[in-house]
Amino acid sequence: MADFPLHTTDSAPEAAKANLQAAEKRMGFLPNIFAKMAEAPTLLEAYLTLDGIYAKTSLSPVEQQAALLAISADNQCSFCVAAHTGGIKKAGADDELIKDLRSRKTPNDAKIAAVTRFARHLNAQRGWAEQTEIDAFLEAGFSHQQILELVIACALKTLSNYTNHVAGTPLNEELKPLAWTADD
Repeated sequence: MADFPLHTTDSAPEAAKANLQAAEKRMGFLPNIFAKMAEAPTLLEAYLTLDGIYAKTSLSPVEQQAALLAISADNQCSFCVAAHTGGIKKAGADDELIKDLRSRKTPNDAKIAAVTRFARHLNAQRGWAEQTEIDAFLEAGFSHQQILELVIACALKTLSNYTNHVAGTPLNEELKPLAWTADD
């Protein structure tokens, strides 16, 4: 694996510095994924912009984070599973739901189960969703709009999961209590 830099706001390319500073201010620490993405300032900008757009979808914050967590677990991205565990806790999810998502089990909550099932299916099929899965998602009370919003979740996780895989992103100290491995 190539040795990708783990930038700080000082060592990052000039075009990435403002985004790193804003992320660090918002989160209280600089997530290592952003420190790795900073090597390609346009990747960092793309991820942060798309993440901001995803936050505006009609999915609830728990549904948004559940989709991201489920996709990250399927893609075996330890960094993102830890990060979205924190995100879904902040959104108000209970420990049982989080445990189910981290272990790739079907949650008891029917709405979250539908979101994660469809997000995982969409990701695994590279967008070629089967009609039966589309129908099941719609029958669970979701809309065509929300199907397309989950495409954003897949795009976000492609950007971040692939970056973490290729760049070998280490887990921040702040995220270590939420650490995860594919065997969990």
